[in-house]
Amino acid sequence: MKKEEKLARGILDHIGGGGNIRSFTHCMTRVRLDLKDDSKADIQALKSVDGVMGVIEDETLQVVVGPGTVNKVSDHITKMTGIRMGETVDADEDDAVSLKKAELKKKNNTPVKNLLRKIGSIFIPLIPGLVASGIINGIAGFAKNTGVEETETWIQILTLLGGSIFGYLAIVVGWNTAKEFGGTPVLGAIAGIITIHPGLADIVLFGENLLPGRGGLFGAMFAAWLMVVFERFYRRFIPNAVDIIVTPLLTVLSVGLLTIVAVMPVAGVLSDGITRGIHAILEVGGPVAGGLLAGFFLPLVMLGLHHGLTPIHMELINSMNATSLLPILAMAGAGQVGASIAIFVKSRNQRLKNVIKGGLPAGFLGIGEPLLYGVTLPLGRPFITACMGAAVGGAYQAIMHTAASGIGVSGLSLIPLIVENKYLMYFFGLVITYTAGFIFTYFFGFRKEMDEGF
Repeated sequence: MKKEEKLARGILDHIGGGGNIRSFTHCMTRVRLDLKDDSKADIQALKSVDGVMGVIEDETLQVVVGPGTVNKVSDHITKMTGIRMGETVDADEDDAVSLKKAELKKKNNTPVKNLLRKIGSIFIPLIPGLVASGIINGIAGFAKNTGVEETETWIQILTLLGGSIFGYLAIVVGWNTAKEFGGTPVLGAIAGIITIHPGLADIVLFGENLLPGRGGLFGAMFAAWLMVVFERFYRRFIPNAVDIIVTPLLTVLSVGLLTIVAVMPVAGVLSDGITRGIHAILEVGGPVAGGLLAGFFLPLVMLGLHHGLTPIHMELINSMNATSLLPILAMAGAGQVGASIAIFVKSRNQRLKNVIKGGLPAGFLGIGEPLLYGVTLPLGRPFITACMGAAVGGAYQAIMHTAASGIGVSGLSLIPLIVENKYLMYFFGLVITYTAGFIFTYFFGFRKEMDEGF
């Protein structure tokens, strides 16, 4: 039995079996399970399964197994249960189970957390495409910086491949938004198309030509959400016999007009405020702001809410051609790498050392969950010293004004995306952060007695 198959079996054994799964999906490192009865899951036993790096109890049960592995484990879960990713299995719940789910949802349903969770669910399926396109753009940009002419055919092809998803991202974001809120995905896609349609530039409204892309992804998401709201509204009184014709027609007409007249202008003001606000914070706050942003980013990753910042990165790229926020936040993972290396040096626990050895390659490439849930968070103090190391790196990146032309990657993987030829500056920031995380953890974060409790 392959290790991924064994891991999938171990997960199923400790969540009440495949029959207890209502639906499941995965992101880059986590299998996300919506269980019919949460009480059947043995969390402690699940954490002890070989290959499980961490477990997060939220509205869905999140099992961290690491990049690459998560895809294979999810495939095996589908083979073992017959449940496809994203498919929902109907189930009757007794009152006790329903009450427990309601209590858990209420506990985790603060407005900010719920908003970030929803945004994360919209963007998580897009991450593989954003990563691939971002790296291709980085390669093309690096080639141009070395003197290759933009008119070279192979550069043009790379630019086309790398820029495609970013040019039409509003469409897939609209699709995912409508799907996430329970509407018809294609109507959400239409909302996205409306916001970026080149024909907007030919329309004069209130004495000014409209601007394609005004409001960015914030406008696309809100317009797609309105598609869901209006679709449900019209469906209440449209007769079933003509529903398939009349409901989408009225929905597109209503929301389309609202999008052009109100959504895009308001979203434009919002996106301008956010991007200018971030730049102002970094310009005024400098290293202090950079340190605070990087130092407090790991808690967001811990809660799985970090993907909620994706629209902000994208707006920075759309308006400034680069995101200065990403290199700063990337230092959070680097601080954790340094902390883990310090633990590896001081620890005498072979199991802990093996976990670190398994998580470090992904950590260097900017995927921090294996080390987060497998090492620093369970030990406690190293999590804090990792954040301290991240703050040092964030301050450095703010001073150097590094920025990235794409998103979806971090750590060493982000180097090709750094703009203005500041590749070495960003890399030195990583080294500084590794070192700071190591020093803080070696002297203050790890005690030998932690070996015994791991």
